[in-house]
Amino acid sequence: MTTETGAPRNKTLIDCHVHLAALPDGDNGCFISPKMLRSPLFRFLLWKHDLSPAHPRETNARYLEHLMTELRASEYVQKVVLLGMDGFYDQTGLLNRQHTEFLISNDYVLNTAKSYPDLFLAGPSINPQREDAVDEVHRVADAGGVLVKALPNAQHFNPADPRYKPFYRALAERKLPFLSHVGYEFSLIGKDQSVGDPDRLQVALDEGATVIAAHACSYGLIFYEKFIPTLRDLVNRYPNFYCDISALTLPNRLRMLLYLRHYPDLHDRLLFGTDYPLSVFHLAAWGRVGFGTLGRMIRTKNRFDRQVEVCRGLRLGFRSLGDILSST
Repeated sequence: MTTETGAPRNKTLIDCHVHLAALPDGDNGCFISPKMLRSPLFRFLLWKHDLSPAHPRETNARYLEHLMTELRASEYVQKVVLLGMDGFYDQTGLLNRQHTEFLISNDYVLNTAKSYPDLFLAGPSINPQREDAVDEVHRVADAGGVLVKALPNAQHFNPADPRYKPFYRALAERKLPFLSHVGYEFSLIGKDQSVGDPDRLQVALDEGATVIAAHACSYGLIFYEKFIPTLRDLVNRYPNFYCDISALTLPNRLRMLLYLRHYPDLHDRLLFGTDYPLSVFHLAAWGRVGFGTLGRMIRTKNRFDRQVEVCRGLRLGFRSLGDILSST
């Protein structure tokens, strides 16, 4: 594939943070609550992608079609990691659907990635509170998963709980990075936002797991980045600690993006990600890059490529997930 100028495209990046959205169709093991179906964010995503909740199979296929079309058109991104979403588990380790906003099953993630191996990698989601969490680590590893995703705020677990040490040791054994949400969670209802503190990921790090803190440890509240000292501390103390740069162009996370651009010593620990299907903005670049560079960002409609253009234009260095998968 080539660019408009005829030069070969440098499609070497892996986006480590892409959400696989799906409606339950009776076979895919997914779930979504009536409350989530009525939420403004979900309705906006349905409108933006021209999707209909009345026809789940067609809707799921269309979401994938849109994603694949944009990915194939990308100048820089070769593959993406499709992320699942586990549910809420009670103190006995059993799934509680009443407290689960939505669930994207690991089987659906694994099967989708297997169907399009040239485009997708599998990022199953495992809540360590589930009774079979360790067994599920081994199952998804055997099935081709490349990392495990968690969202403590919505999945209602504390990453620092020592009961999860066997889970983290299993991740380390199977060389599956643990990608964990950091900061506030707005898309889903979280009862305890404090579990988004990156300091709580030290238990996983101490057990030898490779940890990827989502959103570069951004707190997620506009212009208030309380986790900057924690980010620097974890980078200095743990060679197995990384961050992704997903969602950093969103207005509520801009301060972390603008901070990181001035600290190239941290860039070796940053991994490329977008948080697709969320939008990518060029607001942070205004007044900070030349008109030609800004114009290129504005003209770039592909979300994967705009994330690259904005971050590189601001001199924010990053690596690809493939760099650490080969070394974990």
